Amino acid sequence: MNETVLEKLKVLAESAKYDVSCASSGTSRSHRKGMVGSAAGWGICHSFAEDGRCISLLKIMLTNSCIYDCAYCINRRSNDIRRATFSVTELVELTMEFYRRNYIEGLFLSSGVVRNPDYTMERLVRAVKDLRTVHRFNGYIHMKSIPGASEELVREAGRYADRLSVNIEIPTERSLQLLAPEKDFRSVYTPMRYIQEGVLESREERMRSRFAPRFAPAGQSTQMIVGATADTDKDILSLSSALYRRETMKRVYYSGFIPVNGYDTRLPALKQPPLVRENRLYQADWLLRFYGFRVEELLDDSFPDLDLELDPKLSWALRHPECFPVDVNRANFEWLLRVPGVGVKSAKMIVMARRYGKIRSDQLKKMGVVMKRACYFITSHELRADRTVQELRPERVRRLLTGGKEKNPLQLKLVFEE
Repeated sequence: MNETVLEKLKVLAESAKYDVSCASSGTSRSHRKGMVGSAAGWGICHSFAEDGRCISLLKIMLTNSCIYDCAYCINRRSNDIRRATFSVTELVELTMEFYRRNYIEGLFLSSGVVRNPDYTMERLVRAVKDLRTVHRFNGYIHMKSIPGASEELVREAGRYADRLSVNIEIPTERSLQLLAPEKDFRSVYTPMRYIQEGVLESREERMRSRFAPRFAPAGQSTQMIVGATADTDKDILSLSSALYRRETMKRVYYSGFIPVNGYDTRLPALKQPPLVRENRLYQADWLLRFYGFRVEELLDDSFPDLDLELDPKLSWALRHPECFPVDVNRANFEWLLRVPGVGVKSAKMIVMARRYGKIRSDQLKKMGVVMKRACYFITSHELRADRTVQELRPERVRRLLTGGKEKNPLQLKLVFEE
């Protein structure tokens, strides 16, 4: 690699770090004779950097030049920053050189928009096409689709990329018009629809013939910026829930707003990214996807933002003490999932284990139940019922769990009924 390419790499890798919408691929493609690399075993994201980025992907931009002037973006056209652009050949050769040196196992490719969306998208497609057809690269490729790109280019990208993403960035049209007036939701949702249609059509074709080509087999993802606007967590999660109802949407990523353009008065004056809020949104997202919760259960007009002190499930449980305690020896799987401290795996183990006898508290610990939280919301034949949230009241349980003046009774001794 020559010095010019390395200098471009420094600039464009730095510009790409703010896009967090890449993680485990969810696709499996084993090594093939005559091909280079593979994408097997639930993707190639084996480890993550502290900021959430997957360190086994080459995360790079084709260019950090952009025709848009979005208030929240470091690459906005009005910023006086170093600009760089890879040629398609440079990008392809760089990816292959990194792979041969065992630095990476795949590629996450995004770009600023130059000239127009189709021009940029065409160059991105050429890069992933050359990797697949010329260099026979068989590793994981996650490509960011450009909002406003034509259907033909999106369809072609899906034939070579494992996953496609179109970033929403701002959760409401009103806020998007404030911070990025040159964009609109239609330009984002249209390529999302193209990807969805391509995946579903490919699925039908493969049911008729297993040799039919695959289209974006790992589906699509998107990203929303948290904290750049006055939008509530309810607004954000309502949009996420609607997106997850599309079966091709695999992940919605939440990125705490980083104030890189402090001079823009449309943006909030934050000293640091709202990382706790970002974490709570990921936890709530998990509840929506795997625990059977609905947005309206977690948040409503009187409680539009997630509690930053408590995880969303614990917060919900304290607001609904009438639903507890839950008898672990009788409750169905769905209600066990709603107990703070009980996860999907431990709930399944409880359902299986109680076929053979009553479950004791020491068994719950071995099953992975976090008894420090769960003890206030469950009963069994030996746990005392007078230590539940009903008897202690939610306010006191909250103090106990957040390190208030009262000591958690479990730190002293669990009291059992004989």
